[in-house]
Amino acid sequence: MSTTALSDVTTPTTTPTATSPTAGAHARIPVRRLVTVELRKCFDTRSGFWLLVGTGLAAVAATVLVIAFAPADQLSYGTFTLAIGKPMSVLLPLIALLSVTAEWTQRSGLTTFSLVPHRGRVILAKGIAMLTVGVVAMVLAFPLGALGNIAGTTIHGLEPVWDQTVTDLAYYALANTLLMAVGFMLGVLIRASAGAIVTYFIYAFVAPTLLTFLAMGQEWFRNAQPWVDPNYSQDALFHGGFSAEQWAQLGVTSAAWLVAPLTIGLVTLLRSEVK
Repeated sequence: MSTTALSDVTTPTTTPTATSPTAGAHARIPVRRLVTVELRKCFDTRSGFWLLVGTGLAAVAATVLVIAFAPADQLSYGTFTLAIGKPMSVLLPLIALLSVTAEWTQRSGLTTFSLVPHRGRVILAKGIAMLTVGVVAMVLAFPLGALGNIAGTTIHGLEPVWDQTVTDLAYYALANTLLMAVGFMLGVLIRASAGAIVTYFIYAFVAPTLLTFLAMGQEWFRNAQPWVDPNYSQDALFHGGFSAEQWAQLGVTSAAWLVAPLTIGLVTLLRSEVK
């Protein structure tokens, strides 16, 4: 029996190959595209579309009503901006609210969060989109108020009164931004259109009335109201001229009634099951 020596056994050599991305890996969708999608979704639903249209029509109607019924000596740029701001402060938060609750009420959340599994990025895009809507609405409101001021004073044969400074307009913009943030917060926290809308109207109309009556009848609460009533400070922004104490009051009420509930809502939203 002979043995065969396998002296020259060659082993295949492996050459390093450049690592390539797997077939299933894709680049993350940029936030800018998500914001564009969320802006488009504001117009896609009938409720969102008509709320946007209604906001514009309400601003025009407020301008016309001021020209028709306001006393001639009260016609000023501040009067028109304040009148336009009232319907906007009611309707813009509803738009922000519905932008969030639509994912659960209309059962589109499964599609949205399947395409973009990172819910935090979707909520961030919604927030940026709502801020954009608010900024555009306010940018359009300021020229509309100026046109109303010119038209109203011309009809009454008066000189236009421009009693609003850049600082006053910044107060006005901040007030509407905070109110939109309240609507956005309620949408994140409750995630049901009907419940969030009812809660918003309680927050915006019922609670301030009850707290005002309480302040009128109770001396101890009259002094405490600016520190516990968020609407007290938010409404004061429309009139501008904040002192250091008023800024502190706004910060305390915003932290208690806006930041804390929004934080709770975000935590529960990121952990809840989407059905």
